[in-house]
Amino acid sequence: MKKITKIGFLLCASVLTFSGCSDNFLDEPVPTEAVAESVVFGSRIGVEAFISGIQRRARAQFERTDAGGVNSLYFARTIKGNDLIHANSWWSFDYANDNREPTYTRTIFSWEFPYYVINQTNTLINGIEVSGLSEIDKVELSAQGKALRAFYYFQLAQEFQLTYAKDPDAVAPPIYTELSLTGNPMSTLREMYKLIVDDLTFAVENLGTDRLGKSYVNVDVANGLLARVYLVMENWSGAEVAARNAYGGDVNASLAPSAYKDGFSDISNPEWIWGLPQTADQSNYYYNAPSAFVDPINPAYNNIYVNKFFSDTFTETDVRNTFRQNPSGVTDFRQIQSTKFVFAFDSDIVLMRTPEMILMEAEAKFRQGDEPGARTLLYALQLNRDTAAVASNNGGSALEEEILLERRKEMYGEFGVEWFDARRLQRGITRTANHRIVLTLEPNDKRFYLKVPQKEIDANDNIDDSVNANR
Repeated sequence: MKKITKIGFLLCASVLTFSGCSDNFLDEPVPTEAVAESVVFGSRIGVEAFISGIQRRARAQFERTDAGGVNSLYFARTIKGNDLIHANSWWSFDYANDNREPTYTRTIFSWEFPYYVINQTNTLINGIEVSGLSEIDKVELSAQGKALRAFYYFQLAQEFQLTYAKDPDAVAPPIYTELSLTGNPMSTLREMYKLIVDDLTFAVENLGTDRLGKSYVNVDVANGLLARVYLVMENWSGAEVAARNAYGGDVNASLAPSAYKDGFSDISNPEWIWGLPQTADQSNYYYNAPSAFVDPINPAYNNIYVNKFFSDTFTETDVRNTFRQNPSGVTDFRQIQSTKFVFAFDSDIVLMRTPEMILMEAEAKFRQGDEPGARTLLYALQLNRDTAAVASNNGGSALEEEILLERRKEMYGEFGVEWFDARRLQRGITRTANHRIVLTLEPNDKRFYLKVPQKEIDANDNIDDSVNANR
């Protein structure tokens, strides 16, 4: 009999542990490492403190520099493509697209970290259900929990199987909606995406715009997440509506081009819909990707460079042109640096911005045959970023490529947009010859996803070694 030890789905139901949340809501002394269930779910402020703990864990270290927090998931995807070039040190194996075996840290972390947070969200959702909170509080707080649960299941779906559109019935990681001492069998993408969509739909229907801060989920965040999910599922009409609702439908009112060069280090940036704040007493220090790895002015590692072929697609008048020649004078892959991200111990982490929503709406319009509508949105964004921009007359595949390039130009370094798009559209990635490691990812290449961790196979009676056959 296998012994279940995996942190992803084990937690004593009678005691809730969390870090990074304030304890000033407690009326009586409690153990320093645990808070009783009755205290957490006895009031709205207790539940909100628990949510704060979940979000603190989302940016805290889990294992090591390249395996800690949502940002490390995103950054591993970022450097698997062609637009950025990795020099050395952390994330080297991700850059080589050779970090997917069952015993590797990337594979283990990308499985255990989402399940750890999913376990917390299940505790949250189920605890709220049986609490004495008002019905209004129950619905709203559960909606936050379900949105977070959906977000982490979406990460698992991205990491451990090819895209939904290729085969909805392909095997996917197990699903848990309750605390469990038994490992569940593998699911399918269809089953996992149904839960994701159900959770996010509930969140959209039951959340408003108010929230405690930008690290918390509100209706805009929930809509943004739903738009991303629908984009992967190729539900273009759903993606269009959700994306437009996420940013409000007014392009210029939702953008602040002058803030683009502020260093992507401050969650108060008006374009940020969702982010993770850093404070001096809760800093990730030099672990903070992407800023610690990209910023050449205030460097920590400074080992990520920009592909010259990519930087050359930006005009001089584009506010997003944050590139500079390496002052060392090198002309190899280290030639171009970016100052998009400013590194400091309290640099905040971006998770979602309004330009992504605008470009998702534009793509969704294009996919549904509304090319004039897609061009109008695309030009509105381009003109906001570059006052010298000229409206495109492209149609068909040329317009599609223009939209996808604009996504890369707008969001490089943030969440792995190049990898995300190549994967969902089954397009592959071909690196140019100036890369330190030149490679090609074919459409639906196995390197777009990871193998199931050996730790899970050893611990779960319902999964055996055959799960990794032909992966």
